[in-house]
This record gives sequence, structure tokens and C-alpha cells, in this order.
Amino acid sequence: MSNTRKIITRAAAALALALLTAGACAAQDSDAFKKLEAVDFTKQKVTRDDLKDVELYELSLLRGVVFGRHGRVFKERDIQSYLKDQPWYKPDPNFSNSSLNDTERANLDLIRELEADKHDQIEPGDLRWWQAREMTEENLGTHSSAEWHVMRAEVEAVHGKVFDDEPWLQQYFEDRYWYKANANYNPRELSATERHNLAAIDAAQRAQRHAAVSPGDMELFEKRLLTEDMLHGLSLYELRLMRNEIYARQGRQFKTEWLSQYFYSQPWYNPRDDNKEPELSDTEKKNVETIVAYERKLKDSLSTQPVSQALLEGMFLEDARKLRNEIYAHHGKVFKDRWLQKYFASFDWYKPNPNYTDAALTPVERQNAATIAAYEKKATSVMAAVEG
Repeated sequence: MSNTRKIITRAAAALALALLTAGACAAQDSDAFKKLEAVDFTKQKVTRDDLKDVELYELSLLRGVVFGRHGRVFKERDIQSYLKDQPWYKPDPNFSNSSLNDTERANLDLIRELEADKHDQIEPGDLRWWQAREMTEENLGTHSSAEWHVMRAEVEAVHGKVFDDEPWLQQYFEDRYWYKANANYNPRELSATERHNLAAIDAAQRAQRHAAVSPGDMELFEKRLLTEDMLHGLSLYELRLMRNEIYARQGRQFKTEWLSQYFYSQPWYNPRDDNKEPELSDTEKKNVETIVAYERKLKDSLSTQPVSQALLEGMFLEDARKLRNEIYAHHGKVFKDRWLQKYFASFDWYKPNPNYTDAALTPVERQNAATIAAYEKKATSVMAAVEG
């Protein structure tokens, strides 16, 4: 099935689900659902047999009931609209997952598992039920950039990975009732199936984007030269991953923590035991130079040319914010935000300047910072992914 056809099919399914949900909110006519609405999920465990006749949209509403009894406020509009119509619902902006007991968590697990089974493609929140099953491009379907990012991270979040370098992603998982942070998580513990699934997610995202090259492709360029044209459309983050991937495929170990964790999660990564710098071939060296030159060109353009909508297109909120702060970082701004400071400190070009002020920015940089900030206001955030 073509990507265009997949997108159309998915849109039609989403519309049908929205219409069904709207109808359900007006008058739930499923006897099974009516019966389950009255269940005390804090004391009674529901069974697969109890849920066998419940539709997908009703399962999402039941998920809302379990949380809603504690006053959780949902960003998912269908669930929140349903909850607002319930006489027992009292919104609590201070809701915490810690208020859920073991019985409620077991009920949520079963509801979410059945939701995952009924999805026409794998969605954020479904990855816990794919730990022992291999994914394919077909069942991964099509997603936004934010959703792809969440799904890839979720493979490791299931094991408690902590996302220190991306606090918005860390907050996303802390909002999941099932997440338990594990400071000792090691990506080398991932199973062969999980590594396969990470590679499948990367491959499906690349296919959807129609990018000439992406992180994960450098195996194809060990004896083949990259060109600047192939790099068009990639973010600075992706370019940095690709540049370091050339070294990683030769076994380099990385001192920068987020790079180290990223490559240890790759099925092909085999770090050298001696910690020595790997020898690159002439072709690989030239490819590194091509990427570095293009990275420099992109960074310089932020100071010399108005940023184009083409560069921003497809970026989600958190990446756009990172790009805007890169303008300030090039003048040495010291960031109060710990993760931003840590991120930019990992670049060799960053020189902190405690005396930085915005007066150091050029007119073009001011304009670009404003353009990116405007884009951020309408950009998709990873936090908008499925809740639960």
C-alpha cells in the first residue's frame, strides 16, 4: 500500500472513530459498556470476557473512567468531553498516577492491551505489547514526527530509560501510569526483538519521509560518497547523529551520554574494547567532512539568511525550540534550563559567555529567532500523543 493511500485510510479511520465516539458520548448503546461504567475499578478486576463485546472507542472511554474517578483532566478531547458529562466527575488539576492502586493499574493494563490489539496500526502507548513481537513497516503505518519519536523512545522507556537530555520526553513518560524510571538502565539489555523493532521504526519513518538519507543509513556509504543534495531536509540533530554514526559503525565509544545511549540501542553497534579512536577510510572521512560542512552551512545561515519554512517544515515543537536556542548558543548564552545547557555544552563550538545579552544578536538572527518562535506556537508537541 502506498504512503498516500495509508494516510487517506488512516484519516478515514480517524474520522469514523471520531463520529463513533461523538455518538457514544451522546448515547452509549452498548450493554457491555453500560455495565462496565458502573464498575468500581479500585476493587474489581475486569476480565477479557467482560470486555469482549466492547468497541475500541468504548475502551478509550473506559480508560477515561478509571482515571476520571480520580479527577484526571485529559488532553484527548473525546475522553474529556465524555467525562464532563458525567455527574460524578470532579476535575483535579493536581491528579497524580500515584493515586492509582494495583487493581486499577491491572485494569488499565488490560484495557490498553485490548486497545492496542484493535488499532489498525501500532500507536504510541502500544509498544509494551510488542516487546516479544517483531514489527513491520506495514503494521507500523504512518505517523507524525512526534509520534515516531515517542514510539522509538517507548521501546526503551518500558525498561525505565531516563531521558535527561529531553525533559519534555521525560515528562511525557512520567505521565504514563506504567512508567518506572530506572537510573541503571543499560540499552545493551534490549532483546534482539526490541533492537529489530527500533530498526523497523527508523526504517518506516525514513520511508514515510522520502528522505535521501537518514540516521541509520551510513552502512550504505562506507564505500560511497555523500553529496550535499542528499542532506537537504535533515535537522541539525539528525546530521549530528549521521556524522557520529560513521564512527560508531567502526566501533567508536562515545563520552557524550545521549550519543552513547543512542548507539548502544542500535542492533548493529559493536563498540571497541580498547577505547581507541577507529580508523576511517578515505571515503568515510570525506563523508564526515561533507556532513560537517553542511552542518556549518546551516548554522551560519541562521546568522546570515532568513530561515526558510522548508527548514522548519515537519519539525515538532521541541526540535524547533532547540534550533532557536542554537542562535543564542553561538554567542555563548548560558542557559538556566539545565538540559539546554548540557546539550549545547556537548558541542565543541560552544563557548559560554556569562556576559551574554541579546544585544549580541544580528538583525537577521533576531528575525530568525522570531520566525522560529512563531512556528513553535503552532508546532506539534510530543506531549500531544495518546495519554494513558
